[in-house]
Amino acid sequence: QVQLMESGGGSVESGGSLRLSCEISGSRYKAYNPYCVGWFRQRAGKEREAVARIDRDGYTRYTDSVKGRATISQDDTKTSLYLEMNNLKEDDTAMYFCASGEPGLWCRDSFSAVYFSYWGQGTQVTVST
Repeated sequence: QVQLMESGGGSVESGGSLRLSCEISGSRYKAYNPYCVGWFRQRAGKEREAVARIDRDGYTRYTDSVKGRATISQDDTKTSLYLEMNNLKEDDTAMYFCASGEPGLWCRDSFSAVYFSYWGQGTQVTVST
């Protein structure tokens, strides 16, 4: 299995920055095998939406609303996943989740949450004016 645990959420003023972290562990998660991990968010009353994803080889993809403001990255061990966001807006207020696809599989063309099998508990980000 794969376990994920987020941290780093909190309250920040509009225009500010935040860095979210996610620790990835589990017997099936191997840094040398293909994988796809990413960040999603869920705003109040809305469906969960993709934010950014990265694969084993470092290829990234971002949703349009965060392009130019977000950076997804991993540490050298591939067991930590990060999301840095700048110029935060009130619309960025949401519960943020890190997620992993099935170990051994690359990212799909679709950025849908259905292709991510393992999820963390989430960390709340609140952006205020």
